[in-house]
This record gives sequence, structure tokens and C-alpha cells, in this order.
Amino acid sequence: MKAIVAGPDADDLAGRLGENGVDVTPIEDVATRPKLEEAGAHDADLFVLTDVGQATSIPIVKDLNDGIRAVVYDRNSLPDFVASQTDLAVDPELLGADAVAEELAAE
Repeated sequence: MKAIVAGPDADDLAGRLGENGVDVTPIEDVATRPKLEEAGAHDADLFVLTDVGQATSIPIVKDLNDGIRAVVYDRNSLPDFVASQTDLAVDPELLGADAVAEELAAE
């Protein structure tokens, strides 16, 4: 499985995904269309966003790959305009990175 993790990763979800056998490409800057293309969005299975301030990256990544699963892992609320394009939103206060990574890797 290939995943892109965009945004700050204070909980090290990218590392946990890697420990579960997922090939992870991080985007530490703003997840723009060129950055998403460079990270391999066209053939990735999973897009994890850790900063809802970059929510516009979700419709962009879905445009690049309509089969990609979009997951938001952030303590802040997801904006309404991307809710319908988001497959899963998880608050790190409710579910830790280990559990989330294990579940995402198993799907």
C-alpha cells in the first residue's frame, strides 16, 4: 500500500504507517497539486492530512486519483466543503496513531 501524509505529523502517524508495512511519502510543506503529483498521488492508495488548514488538498488529490482514500487526522474540525470527499476523519485525542495506522494498513 502507498500513502501520502501531508502536514505536520506531531503524532508520527507516518512512522506508524511505515511500521505497518505502508510505503509512506511525506509532504511537509503545503500539499499543492505539484507536490501531490511529485509524491505519487496518481497511484497512491491513501492520503492522510494532518492539518485541516490544508483541506483544499483533499479535492485536489481526489481529482488526481478518484480511488484514493482521504483521511484527516487532526484535532481541529474538518471544514464542511470537504466533508463529502473525506473518507474518514479522526481526532488524535480520541484514537492514537498506533491504532489508526494499524487499521489503515489493514484495509
